[in-house]
Amino acid sequence: MPTTLHTRCCIAGGGPAGMMLGYLLARAGVDVVVLEKHADFLRDFRGDTVHPSTLQVMHELGLLDAFLARPHDKARVLRVSISGTEVTVADFSHLRTRCGFIAMMPQWEFLDFLRDHAVLRSNFRLVMNAEAIGLAEDGNRVLGVRAATADGPLQVTADLVIGADGRHSAIRTAAGLQVRDLGAPIDVLWMRLPMAPGDPTESGGRIDTGHFLAMIHRGSYWQCAFVIPKGGIAAVHARGLEAFRAELTRVAPLFADRVHTLQSWDDIKLLSVTVDRLERWWKPGLLCIGDAAHAMSPVGGIGINLAIQDAVAAANVLAAPLADPDIDAEALTPLLARVERRRLFPTRVTQAAQVAVQNRLLAPVLAGDRRQPLSVPWPVKLLNRWPVLRVLPAYAVGVGVRPEHVRSPSVD
Repeated sequence: MPTTLHTRCCIAGGGPAGMMLGYLLARAGVDVVVLEKHADFLRDFRGDTVHPSTLQVMHELGLLDAFLARPHDKARVLRVSISGTEVTVADFSHLRTRCGFIAMMPQWEFLDFLRDHAVLRSNFRLVMNAEAIGLAEDGNRVLGVRAATADGPLQVTADLVIGADGRHSAIRTAAGLQVRDLGAPIDVLWMRLPMAPGDPTESGGRIDTGHFLAMIHRGSYWQCAFVIPKGGIAAVHARGLEAFRAELTRVAPLFADRVHTLQSWDDIKLLSVTVDRLERWWKPGLLCIGDAAHAMSPVGGIGINLAIQDAVAAANVLAAPLADPDIDAEALTPLLARVERRRLFPTRVTQAAQVAVQNRLLAPVLAGDRRQPLSVPWPVKLLNRWPVLRVLPAYAVGVGVRPEHVRSPSVD
């Protein structure tokens, strides 16, 4: 027989959206259970960019100083090298937010921080090694989550289920929610390379005809994202590891003395890029947020921040009703549609911008004649000529469309 738990709200997925919403609901006095399929949060290949909009949320929660005590680097500007010409494309220091920078922080630090504060509340429960695999339903209404754990089956009954289990969401599949695929012409190869004396001190990017490389500064090593055409991993493998090392050195010559540390393909992980969103994010008893509702491209590194914005918006709408024992599960249904309406516009705009960058910049760069250097695009030239314009891409990336502010109640 499965173990059974009952809670007011069950969140499937302990990523940024799930953990933030779990914390916000517990803060409002809601009984909440979060199911996380892994034993810890220690995974390298997750978004590391905590943008000014998310830092603003931390400030509004009174957690910013403690959060910034965690290991991180501050990216106040975003620079890229285009065929050897270094250009500054965004300046976050002039944003009208509490923090004029992106905090480059490993995602496990972010999630550990939220967990450490959430578990201080008696109405919050995090179950690790618990993978959501299905739903309990009565007709069209979701009544709970079925999970697989190291100790056997687990059944969680809840008045509301939140699907926050990522782009391969088992929850949205089990619910039969329809997904619209917006297309992605790229995939990404993730890898670590050692830091060396004389290296740049900031994260950045390097672009040349046929190549696009993002470099995340992690103090003692670089976390690198090498963009390839969609489905191109077989061709990369066919050319061989030595050829890949040579390509990496061409786009980033500073790595010439250390690409040998990539000793096998096991050191290079494939991220299959998907851009999609649900036609409808909810059904009675269930709401999807974050990547479960809309998988984002890695362009701009904004997926984590869209997920956080979803969580804040959901808490703003749902926390008070969930904390009220006189409001039953059926009465919550119209509020689920309200959350979707709130977040659908910024999702559409952001995904449209990402798809445009993928199709009009990244795909042509990757398909270009590698014998010809890439010229600096005219919009980038404008940013270098008039630095005041750099605040515009900084706002688009760092704050985005319809930033959310914490309005959910607190029982403190």
